[in-house]
Amino acid sequence: MSKILLEDMEFYAYHGHFKEEQVIGNRFILNLELSLDTSKAQESDLLKDTVNYQAVYNLVRESMQQKSHLLEHIAKRVLDVVFENFPEIQGAKLKISKMNPPLGGKVHAVSIVLER
Repeated sequence: MSKILLEDMEFYAYHGHFKEEQVIGNRFILNLELSLDTSKAQESDLLKDTVNYQAVYNLVRESMQQKSHLLEHIAKRVLDVVFENFPEIQGAKLKISKMNPPLGGKVHAVSIVLER
């Protein structure tokens, strides 16, 4: 079993519970860990024998463009699309962080971790 990690993907998006968040937007940082068998790719050195992480990134980017109110909803949507498009993935862990959330005080980030 191997892990492919897409680390610190940064997106500007319009997610949030408050109307202002959906108008002004915010920065989001995503970390995605994919578990799969890469033994065939280790021998063949061919992209077709593993998960193309450029394709994964593109799916995540598209998913982040769809507005949501909650981080929980975004996380589920991202994992759904990844598993739908890459059946060879056996497990995944996703962390989404909303940077500088509007909480009325100084907070670096609020995050959710979803694992399947």
